[in-house]
Amino acid sequence: MATICSISISSDIAPGFGGISESMTLTQAGALTDIDSTTGFQRRKLSATGAVDLITMASELIEPKDASTEATDPKTNAAPKIYIRNIGDGKGTIDKSVGVTIGVKSEPIGKLYGGDWMMMPLTCIDTDDVTATPETDDTVVLEFVMFYEEA
Repeated sequence: MATICSISISSDIAPGFGGISESMTLTQAGALTDIDSTTGFQRRKLSATGAVDLITMASELIEPKDASTEATDPKTNAAPKIYIRNIGDGKGTIDKSVGVTIGVKSEPIGKLYGGDWMMMPLTCIDTDDVTATPETDDTVVLEFVMFYEEA
């Protein structure tokens, strides 16, 4: 079964912007074959300002295809994607002032405030863990899922 992602953007602050509505089927790298694996949908409750691993690449039970050897072996191309959303405190309160910095290999990618979400490609290199660092010790819950192809 295919995994399909969709996004729709409209705005009244960008003159002449007609909006965007796109969708894509998640496929394996360089192919039309559907992506075949997932970490499963998860939630993680955070209540401290220290960085935590959402996905520890080297600890995945089923090894995702690793893009670290792509330069020497083009067959190791990978097309994993991750979705992360800040759902607030997990009890229905979404606080737009509480942000969580998402990073890969401790490098910040961006900050998700209450209700914000992101979807981005990953490498799945063993050292490239996906991290979350809350900016306060207020409780925040992140939901996330990674889609990937097995090695």
